[in-house]
Amino acid sequence: MNKIKAGILGCTGLVGQQFVRMLDRHPFFEVAFLSASKKSTGKRYSEAADWVSGACIPAGMGDIIVTEAAPGAMKEMGVKVIFSALPSSVARKTERNLARAGFFIFTNASSFRMDPDVPIVIPEVNSDHFELVKAQSGDGRGFIVANSNCSVAGLVMGLKPLSGFGLRSVAVTTYQALSGAGRRGVSSLDILGNVIPYIKDEEEKIERETKKALGQMGDGFVRDGGLEVNASCCRVSTRVGHLESIVVETEDDPEIKAVIKALESFRGIPQSMQLPTAPERPVIVANEANRPQPVLDSGAGVPARAKGMAVTVGRIRKKGKKINFFLLVHNTIRGAAGTCILNAEFAVKKSRIK
Repeated sequence: MNKIKAGILGCTGLVGQQFVRMLDRHPFFEVAFLSASKKSTGKRYSEAADWVSGACIPAGMGDIIVTEAAPGAMKEMGVKVIFSALPSSVARKTERNLARAGFFIFTNASSFRMDPDVPIVIPEVNSDHFELVKAQSGDGRGFIVANSNCSVAGLVMGLKPLSGFGLRSVAVTTYQALSGAGRRGVSSLDILGNVIPYIKDEEEKIERETKKALGQMGDGFVRDGGLEVNASCCRVSTRVGHLESIVVETEDDPEIKAVIKALESFRGIPQSMQLPTAPERPVIVANEANRPQPVLDSGAGVPARAKGMAVTVGRIRKKGKKINFFLLVHNTIRGAAGTCILNAEFAVKKSRIK
């Protein structure tokens, strides 16, 4: 297939760097445009980016000149798809204008997640929610597809396989890596040897977005299924990987073997479609008593392009109708850039982007 030209907004930050890394030699997309803040404009990417997302900047990417996100310039270059790692403070205006200009936006920003016509898509879980973009498109317009909060991206991957047992409520406590706060988001004097039991707006985002992501699509909108979600969030001194302690209350009373089987056997649309960034096993069950761990399990997922796209579940226990387990999600890959790319791959395969 002829590769679709793509642009990356917010290319110098941690999530932007993951977009650059993961889109290198992608079979569907060719990065033709990089954009960041004014201080980076006019510089070669290798000069603008404080690169921390791998051994080195992918060959060819470092020489791209970082420019402003001007719709006319992007159209002249043939760009159709935009991957956004913009901060939420500027994303809403910029992304909406670009969608109206005909671009297809896959965003990590939270700005549009709760808009009724914008889907939060985790394609193994709710690929049918993509239908919401029909209300956005028309008259040469593009659309906006959001991914979820980074913790939600892992949480719903652990909940979806258990939905056959009837989900009543979920309580989740997150131990979130420093990279979730950005390159310089937490002072070393605040976090070293410490745990901070507060992340602004995080608990509210997890509760709202989990309900929407697991909601039922019908009559052109997503219906909240009534799942009760109770979240508590901490920042911990870990570089990457959000660890989550999850307690799920179910309608049924399944045997622990059935719970494990449901998690291990879970597959979704990306696996059946063999999308390039889809992990062969989206949920990996760790049998060791001390797993998952961020250092050991953040990079879970095969093939190589899907490294970091699988979530790891461990310490599965049960008391009555309550199922306890720990889950680990790579926050800047499955929780951010990787899901955006997977959503775009799905859109291409479903002929939503041509």
